[in-house]
Amino acid sequence: MREDGGVSDEVDERVSPPLVDEAVKKAAVCWVSVAGGPAYALWCLPLDGALLVVTGPGEQAAPGLADADTADVTLRGDHGGRIVSWPARVTRLRPGTEEWDTAAPLVAAKRLNASGSAAELVARWAAEGCALNRLTPAGTAVTGADLPADSLAEQPRPAPAVRAVRKPFRLHRVRRR
Repeated sequence: MREDGGVSDEVDERVSPPLVDEAVKKAAVCWVSVAGGPAYALWCLPLDGALLVVTGPGEQAAPGLADADTADVTLRGDHGGRIVSWPARVTRLRPGTEEWDTAAPLVAAKRLNASGSAAELVARWAAEGCALNRLTPAGTAVTGADLPADSLAEQPRPAPAVRAVRKPFRLHRVRRR
């Protein structure tokens, strides 16, 4: 609105569309892909229109994210399905900076199953070189009919937690006729 009550000709300079803003506000988990690599499901904390993600020793793994400038982020809706994907600008928050001192305690307070207090967790992140990254929407979001129609499901990645499947145990012999 103009001062005289008329409608302004100015264009809204919003960087991200309302769907991205709303999805970011509700996000607890995001899927992040760096440099076209596989997407990793990461817990996150929304803060000021961006997502904060912690990776590193003793935390979740996201290869390449700590040193990346950009990443692709996918968020899901209330129905559990993908609703929006967007390119993100990645900013690593460094220990000892004002940004770190503000954001790290907030993220630590939301960290589930952490041993120790939030202050101890923040100190551990700083000492062990964990990365606290801010993922800020930057670029055109993909939504609705523009999203891929296929599931994008992948084979499970190799992990040390996987073990060989054994034959089921039987208490008695089964006789064949």
